[in-house]
Amino acid sequence: MLDNLESNYDCASAGDDLHRLLQEAEQLSSSIGGSKEDEERMNRIENQIRFIRNKCSIPGNS
Repeated sequence: MLDNLESNYDCASAGDDLHRLLQEAEQLSSSIGGSKEDEERMNRIENQIRFIRNKCSIPGNS
């Protein structure tokens, strides 16, 4: 998960950041224990993925 996403996010980092976030989401979903903490972490990761895709006009299905 990225520490800080703001409106001035640099889209030059989007490829690497998205790759890392998607891997993290996949790992978390395969090992998710169903706890509230896991669910909240997955929601934050998914929100970050959507933010980067929207900000940088990257199509995706997440």
